[in-house]
Amino acid sequence: MKIGIFGGTFDPPHKGHINACNHFLNAFSLDKLFIIPTFLPPHKEILSSSTTQNRFDMAKIAFENLSCKIEVSDIEIRREGKSFTAETISYFVSQGYDNIFFLCGTDMFLTLDEWYKPEYIFEHSTIVCARRKNDNTFEKNIFEKKKQYEQQYNAKIEILNVNIIDVSSSEIREDIAKNKTSKFLTNDVLSYIKNNNLYR
Repeated sequence: MKIGIFGGTFDPPHKGHINACNHFLNAFSLDKLFIIPTFLPPHKEILSSSTTQNRFDMAKIAFENLSCKIEVSDIEIRREGKSFTAETISYFVSQGYDNIFFLCGTDMFLTLDEWYKPEYIFEHSTIVCARRKNDNTFEKNIFEKKKQYEQQYNAKIEILNVNIIDVSSSEIREDIAKNKTSKFLTNDVLSYIKNNNLYR
């Protein structure tokens, strides 16, 4: 079975995440796509009023109606502590999955060799770098890193060109704090945020 892993804080999950999710699922004909909200991201601090349960609930609302192949997993939340990708991949390997695709953005891709146990990540998954379509800003860096990973780790790398929606979760939180409505949220996620008085 071919599975995909798409992790993040999803605080909140927005249309940019949904767009990347759909591209990932369809481009690689995944049998199953696991959306995995982090408990504690190793590379950044969560600076918002939402709880872990809030982020998990919003992810389920945002993603699970997109396809029957999508499942929002609480594996990193249940594990607690810092959410290391190598440990998450190790979990799926232990469940018998041997064809794992891991989606990451450009910034993450360019620093993968600095992550916890990068050799394990490269050995047990195909790395999919979501590259902004028609944006050549990081093209040279991406392909230099791709070559380095392939030579150093015998890595399997795929470049996914997507029409990335240019918005960040922090910008959305700031808009909501100012009582603005964000066009980058689905109606269901926005209703959840309002009903739970998040980001105020």
